[in-house]
Amino acid sequence: MNIHWTGHAKIKMRQYGLSKSRLTQLLRKPERMEEGIAPQTVAVMQTRKIYSTPRKVFAVQKKIKIPGEIWLMYKDVKGERRIISAWRYPGISKPGDSIPIPEDIRNEILNTKS
Repeated sequence: MNIHWTGHAKIKMRQYGLSKSRLTQLLRKPERMEEGIAPQTVAVMQTRKIYSTPRKVFAVQKKIKIPGEIWLMYKDVKGERRIISAWRYPGISKPGDSIPIPEDIRNEILNTKS
């Protein structure tokens, strides 16, 4: 299945420091799938499994785990997977709750669909 990256998705990838390879990995092995906010879309998520750079804490270098999630919203259209948006959520969301989307992204997506 071909992957089509929208302009909005490319802008958000730059904004949140996400690469195409990282997002395709997320598409192939999501931890969770939810219904997207736009009609007939799917949102997938993986928790962030990276550690921050080592910092000196009491003269000992420790790696500090920073919790967070990476989200991707897509829609399947005529044999291609259209990537609509991608973002980082700094916390941990509960399964089944509404998808944690920043307000600017939510407004852009809903305004382009109407």
